[in-house]
Amino acid sequence: MSRFFANLWKYRRYAIRSARAELLGEVAGSYLNWLWWVIEPLCFLFVYWFVFGTLFKAGEPHFASFIFVGLSLWEYFNRTVSGSVTLIASNRDLVTKVYLPKYVLLFSRSLVNLFKLGISLLLTFGLMACQHVPLSPYAPLLAAAVAILYLVSFGIGLILMHFGVLFSDMANLVRIGMRMLFFLSGVFYNIHTRMASLPRVRFWLLRVNPAAFCIDEARKALFFDPVATHFPSWQGLVWWTVLGMALCAAGVWLIHRNENTYAKTI
Repeated sequence: MSRFFANLWKYRRYAIRSARAELLGEVAGSYLNWLWWVIEPLCFLFVYWFVFGTLFKAGEPHFASFIFVGLSLWEYFNRTVSGSVTLIASNRDLVTKVYLPKYVLLFSRSLVNLFKLGISLLLTFGLMACQHVPLSPYAPLLAAAVAILYLVSFGIGLILMHFGVLFSDMANLVRIGMRMLFFLSGVFYNIHTRMASLPRVRFWLLRVNPAAFCIDEARKALFFDPVATHFPSWQGLVWWTVLGMALCAAGVWLIHRNENTYAKTI
């Protein structure tokens, strides 16, 4: 792992410049420019609020803020994990011509997604203020939930980035898996209340799905409820931190062991 951190530091300027170039490339030639980074999450919020809050009569308090937290964290998780599968192949020219530790590509992409997540969370706080949502005393733990999601997403992304080079169907499999996982992550419902009669299902949803756990913890950290019976899960925070570190270690090991073969494979 010392080599991993040394390489991240060595190539940090490339990662930051690449992330900046990707962000600017997304809005190049657009009349609204950077405003799209604000408009896009708000449009997604409106669609999900209308479908689940109006048509399906979701009963969660402050539903717009509730769903925005879930949607923001899910989009980060989905973009990082799904985008990692084809990351090496999509950078074929760079990978085949110069040496670059392959996880730097994922690090750069994660910075792009983290920037967009930051914008969405700022909008969330603004929306909470508009809805007069009381802030929980556990609000600083939002940073812990985001950090764990980043760690786990990065570890999963490293592993999928490796296997995405070897198996051409991996991208399709991951796309299907992420669609299924979306509905099990509690983006538009509260896992605790909806699964109250199924405690074992609720337990495993929060223990095997990092998106569900981090979304749940982020909501508990932000929304104050004087009669709440669910508080931040310290055991879960430790469990996912350790698992995220293990996933990152496994992914780095795979990349270091096989990175000389990627140029030949693609």
